[in-house]
Formats: sequence, structure tokens, C-alpha cells
Amino acid sequence: MQTQPRPSVGKFTILRQLCNLIPSHLVPKLARETGVDLLSRSFSPWSHVVAMLYAQLTHSIGLNDVCDSLRLHRGPLSSIRGATPPSRNGLSYAGKQRKAVLAERLFWEVLAHLQSLSPRFAHGRRGRGVTHRFRKTIHLVDSTTIELVALCMDWAKHRRRKAAAKCHMMLDLQSFLPSFVLIDTARHNDAKRARELCSGVHAGEIVVFDKAYVDFDHLFEFLLRGVFWVSRTKSSHLFTVVKSKPSSDPKILADEEVILSRKAAFEGKYPERMRRVRALVEVDGSERKMEFLTNNMDWSPRSVADLYRSRWSIEVFFKQIKQTLKLADFLGHSANAVRWQVWSALLTYLLLRFVAFLSSWSGSFTRLFTLIRSSLWQYFNLLDLLKSCGTAAGGFRAMATPNQAYFHLFSS
Repeated sequence: MQTQPRPSVGKFTILRQLCNLIPSHLVPKLARETGVDLLSRSFSPWSHVVAMLYAQLTHSIGLNDVCDSLRLHRGPLSSIRGATPPSRNGLSYAGKQRKAVLAERLFWEVLAHLQSLSPRFAHGRRGRGVTHRFRKTIHLVDSTTIELVALCMDWAKHRRRKAAAKCHMMLDLQSFLPSFVLIDTARHNDAKRARELCSGVHAGEIVVFDKAYVDFDHLFEFLLRGVFWVSRTKSSHLFTVVKSKPSSDPKILADEEVILSRKAAFEGKYPERMRRVRALVEVDGSERKMEFLTNNMDWSPRSVADLYRSRWSIEVFFKQIKQTLKLADFLGHSANAVRWQVWSALLTYLLLRFVAFLSSWSGSFTRLFTLIRSSLWQYFNLLDLLKSCGTAAGGFRAMATPNQAYFHLFSS
């Protein structure tokens, strides 16, 4: 019987090896630039970042859980660049008073650092599927709602008895990494955030988004900027057919060039022609009729449908982080504390994805998370540990595929 190779013993704990991926100068520099260092005495900004990463990796159930556990491991913790365990009141105060912009900037700085270390990690997979066919950057835009406790978080109320925050995201399909993130309350309509989300998209690139982000003023700006977009139509959208194109594909029901109808409430907001593709798409084992809208007149109608299907990958991304990381309950009730925790979750995801890339990990993201969580204070070589699990042979599959998504969009 063949036995699995044991991981080699390392000098540092698994947690320290993960934290070492963050440049040593970065947190102190950001603390000075954001003014956080002025609010820090015995509990440094670096110790705060380590504590938030630890809370994510262990699914800590509260402030006492984080503080007690780190206090018990005070020795190994201090080896992580002098990090110290917080008190309960100290961690609570830090989440409430220290600006979450530090955590936000830290995420983007670490992302840029890791991408500079490995261009292959930055570019992701371009060798198959939709990304191979188009050979252009494809951005997926969507949002996920993070439920909160209405009685404790008045700032996030968006219904009578409910409170929630919303994470709007633009995801790079090739690298499966965020390219823009906006964390806000759930009371605002998604379309109002579309301009801010897509401000960095360049000419020739492709943006795919759900119908909740459809704003014809913004879509016309895309056309003027040379950006291609794909979305779905709403029942309130009224069009006049200008030209119909024949299709030999039995799954394509119609391929038309349309303009906004004079009876439409959006008349004049998009004066040029658009393309409407009506197709049969398989969802949960059965075919459903869907209508897609785009400003590209040259793609095949099947490519338009496939591009929108690729948007479901961002649903998988949200599913991964919400099921594995600590985004179901929060260590603080203020808006700042919630933002600290969401940005810490994204930073944790980024670090795990990078070590998965370095080790050619081919298992699921959930298994990667649970393996690291169970060995945080062990002195194993991290990459050897991942390779010793018998999952490193083959391609990198921690990047999810669209058929793993949950299609709640089509329940109505």
C-alpha cells in the first residue's frame, strides 16, 4: 500500500508563512498614511491585521474566541513580526475606530505585490473556454448581499426588519481575482454603482453583468469608450426591431438589431442600435428561454450566450467566500468594523489563492481552507503540506467552474 509523503518540518508556523506573504513595510506605511498609527498604543496595526486574518482562518465565534486563542499562542504569535494578542476591548475599539481604508488599501497593495512576484498568477488561465476564444480581458460585475442584525446595525437597515451590507465587485474572469470592490449598504440600487465599478475598464475589453446593473446612459458611455458589454433584458425594456439575422443554430431563437422603442421610458438614453439575442439556455437540467443584450454586432449569437453564461462564475466566487470565510457573523456592529471584516476576508482569500497557485493545488477551495485552518500552529513547510495531500497533480481547480454555481437568478 502506497503511503502519502509527509510534509517536511519547517522553521515557521503555517500562520507565519501566510503572513510573510505581506511585505513587512506595508502595514506600518499604510497606518501612517491613513492616520491609524495615531490611534495605536499597545495594540499595533500589524497585530490588528494578524488578528483579523486569524479570525477568518479559524471562523472565530466572537471577540473572546480570537483574544483567548491568540493569548494561549502568545509565543508563536510574537514570532510573526512581534504581533501581540489583543484584549477584547482593544480589538473591539480597533474595529470601530481605526479606518477600514487601511484594510482596503492593504488588499490592493498585497494583490499588486503578489501579481508582480508571479505574472502567471496575475494573468490567470487564458488557454481554454471563453477566455481562449476572445483573448480579451473579460470583467464580470455583480453584487452579493451580506445579512446583518437589524437591531444592532441601524446604519445598514434597508427594509423594515432587515439590515444588510452589499459587496459590489468586478471580477477578472481570467485570473478569478477582484479588480474593483465596493462595500456599501444594501439600500441603493445596483445600477447606481455601475459607473464607479466600471470606471477602470479600457477600450476593447468586455464587461458582463446582470440586468440589475442595466443603465442605458452608462451603456451608451461604454459604446463611446469602445467597451463591449453583455447583459440580459428586463420586461420593462421595449424595443423596435430594425433588422433580423438568420441563424442555423436550433438553440438560437432570434438574433436582432434593435433600438429603444418610442414608448420606452428610456428613450433617448441609448440612441444607437443594440443587439438582442434570444436563446435556449440549460439551467438546472432544463432549457429556459433567455434574452441577451449587447453592443457588439459581429460576435456569433452563441458567443453572446456563452459570454453571459461565464458571468455565473462570479456567483461561484461569492459562494466560495461566503461558505468558507467568516462573513455570516461579525465581530463588531459598526459600519467600519463590518468593512474591516469584509476586507480581511478578501485578503485571506487572496493569500490562500496564491499559495494554491504556488503549490499547483488542484483540490477544492474548501479543502484548501480546512487543511490550512487545521494546521495554523504547526511547523510544516506550507507548500510541502499542500503537495503531500495527493491533490497537487494536474491542473489548478481551486478556481471554480460555472456549473458549480447556484442559479438563484432564475427562480423568479
